[in-house]
Amino acid sequence: MALSQSLTTQQFDRSIELEQEGSILTLWLNRPESRNAMSLNMVKAIQQVFKTIQDDISIRAVILRGKDGHFCAGGDIKDMAQLRGEAINIGSNQPYVDFNRQFGHMLEQVDQVPQTVVAVLEGAVLGGGFGLACVSDIAISLADAKFGLPETGLGVIPAQIAPFVVKRIGLTQARRLALLGARFEGHTALKVGVVHEVVENEKALEVLLIETIQQIKRTAPQASRVTKALLHRTLNEALTPLLDDAAQQFANAVGGEEGIEGTMAFIQKRHPNWFDA
Repeated sequence: MALSQSLTTQQFDRSIELEQEGSILTLWLNRPESRNAMSLNMVKAIQQVFKTIQDDISIRAVILRGKDGHFCAGGDIKDMAQLRGEAINIGSNQPYVDFNRQFGHMLEQVDQVPQTVVAVLEGAVLGGGFGLACVSDIAISLADAKFGLPETGLGVIPAQIAPFVVKRIGLTQARRLALLGARFEGHTALKVGVVHEVVENEKALEVLLIETIQQIKRTAPQASRVTKALLHRTLNEALTPLLDDAAQQFANAVGGEEGIEGTMAFIQKRHPNWFDA
């Protein structure tokens, strides 16, 4: 199916590939020769996509996947080698700073985008790929996917990833995983809270993805956007003013188009009008 109008006006780097079916956009990480390791071009392309769709209400969910059986093996070592040359030439570590911070900006965008983000995890889910999984709203995984934070074993640190990992699984588990640099598979990822569901084979993964998309379509688009923003605010704002504002948002929703349609659909025992979008 053709891409949304907001996306057709853009040119995207070949390190990603976009597909759209109705209101569901799939963003494929497309560097299979490197297990979809993230180059700077890929990071910028992902940022470009999420900036473009920020206000596109026709897109309800973004599915993040990797080509050829791997999600993402982390940062691209070749990019790091190039940065080393730049740093030597200018006598400063600033190229490393800029590259690393760019990745953090991308994670923030994915984390905060109003659409529902689903990560489909298989193969390598390492380093930056692990961080990307941690900013998804829903993460589903193959049992034999390989997770890990290998940075400390390489003499570096999970600088931009760390805050998102802590938010996802808590400080105690994050400390253990980051400081050991251990590799683990899908059932352990489920146990520590990185993923929400694990299946044993690719066919079951596709079925689970279809079921997840159907569940997303049952929710009202605007209500989902407001809910996601509200959930993010609970981590940073004082409780009483947050609840005051939430009450106003609730009132707006009840009296709004979606609230009226959802109530009528319930009474009339039918799907609401957004269900098949």
